[in-house]
Amino acid sequence: MELADQAVGFLLSFISISIFTYYTCWVIVLPFVDSDHFIQKFFLPQHYAIIIPVFAGVILLSFLSIFVGFVMLKSKQKVK
Repeated sequence: MELADQAVGFLLSFISISIFTYYTCWVIVLPFVDSDHFIQKFFLPQHYAIIIPVFAGVILLSFLSIFVGFVMLKSKQKVK
């Protein structure tokens, strides 16, 4: 079981570092690269660099709020 936990941890770390590196290159490095350079085809247009994280944050906060609401309702029902 410990080996499986380590594998999952390594996989999650690798995915997180990959996403961070991609986003950092997309937002910080790419604006200084010519628009006809071949590396531009690996990235979405720049306006998505703001839209995607904002959308993901709104969804995350929505699910978190719904979860907290359900927990509060269930704990209130147990008290009665």
